[in-house]
Amino acid sequence: MMQNGVMMQYFEWYLESDPHLWKLLKEDAKHLQEIGITAVWMPPAFKGIGGIHDVGYGVYDIYDLGEFDQKGTIRTKYGTKDEYLDAIEALHQYGLQVYGDIVLNHKMGADGNEFVKAYEVNQYNKNQVISDEELIEVPTLFTFPNRHQMYSDFTWNWTCFDGIDYDILSKRHATFLFKDKNWDSQVDDENGNFDYLMGADIDFSNPHVVAELENWGQWYLSMTHLDGLRLDAVKHIGAHFYKDWIRELRVHYQKELFTVGEYWHGDIHHLLNYLNEVEGEMSLFDVPLHYHFYEASHSFGQYDMSKIFEGTLVDSAPNQAVTFVDNHDTQPSQGLQSWVEDWFKPLAYALILLRKDGYPCVFYGDYYGIPHSQIKGQSDILDCLLWLRKEYALGKQDDYFDDSSVIGWVRYSEQRSLACIMSDSVGGTKDMYVGERYAGKIFYDALGYCQNQVVIDQQGHGLFKCQGGSVSVYICQEEDNG
Repeated sequence: MMQNGVMMQYFEWYLESDPHLWKLLKEDAKHLQEIGITAVWMPPAFKGIGGIHDVGYGVYDIYDLGEFDQKGTIRTKYGTKDEYLDAIEALHQYGLQVYGDIVLNHKMGADGNEFVKAYEVNQYNKNQVISDEELIEVPTLFTFPNRHQMYSDFTWNWTCFDGIDYDILSKRHATFLFKDKNWDSQVDDENGNFDYLMGADIDFSNPHVVAELENWGQWYLSMTHLDGLRLDAVKHIGAHFYKDWIRELRVHYQKELFTVGEYWHGDIHHLLNYLNEVEGEMSLFDVPLHYHFYEASHSFGQYDMSKIFEGTLVDSAPNQAVTFVDNHDTQPSQGLQSWVEDWFKPLAYALILLRKDGYPCVFYGDYYGIPHSQIKGQSDILDCLLWLRKEYALGKQDDYFDDSSVIGWVRYSEQRSLACIMSDSVGGTKDMYVGERYAGKIFYDALGYCQNQVVIDQQGHGLFKCQGGSVSVYICQEEDNG
């Protein structure tokens, strides 16, 4: 992560498949660089079971980046392989890093079925077998006939998986554990063991599978020249696998390869335990902080803003926290829907963009809008906050988290200072120190929510104001070069 780096998640769930996202991203590269984005998280680029309609998480063939006629299409939802590579190159030309979205937990859309001996397990305690051994028919044979073994001749069969959720013979939906298999260890403990998520669940204790995924990782990075990775659903994958996999890729390519995992849990202890298990090889998204934003935005001014960072990853492990407000899973109509209300978005983004800790991620849906849900983008306010992050959110930080509604902080370096104040309830004021060198100088709200000017006294203090349910960011009038 670079100085004051900020990434953008460049997709939302309901994007249209036309125009192609890869083309749009290529054209947007210069603009992203200009507004202060330093890295882009692109959606999964490989072929999914849904063809051009697959968002990317229904993984079929991780070697097909929109190159082969599979699942009824050559291109993916986002475009062709060449368009993907062109977009990455364009982002690199403007100095942006690019992170690829990796989905290795499961496979879907098999090319053939197999008969397997298995046991049904309890949905709420996956460690509990609730049936006798039975013969089931399952879609676990992946031969990728239209790829003709290009890049890899590996065939996936039932031995590459732990279990599945459907028996074709009896037309029964249930969770099945294959005979002589065990769920992976070092996964989340929800439902006894949360290895199984969906589709044909990959067995990370199978050495042939691990070797194939190591080969694929090297192929993928060689093909794309990515700078980092976003790992999907890591709480369902044994920590030992990703710890070793990431290390090997870093050694092979001799680069930092920034990596962030999605461990979806609101309890900080689960996240810290996983970071310990992977021996710090990756960062994690700060899910607890997202839920704090969600709760604050729905609490009608009753949320204790002074405690908004308590129990969050950015508070406990700031160097491994990727902070975010919303994403493709939390947006309306999605499985983890927990949408932060629009009025609170400027406050939430100020809390991740203008503070010294954490690596913030801006969501495409917040910036450009989500037409499917009639949600308008907030690009104007985000442009301003991104500019403030780049130019002013530097140096030391003094917090004024001494009130349940009105909180503030000051950032100051040798060059300039910034004072941020916000409230989830009625407006208010706060006396904050910005530096004696500003005595007699005028500060104003760069966001434009408060029209008053603040004159700094001889001791370097100012009485800063914010409106109700709003945020204001004050900078010195003389220093404003924007």
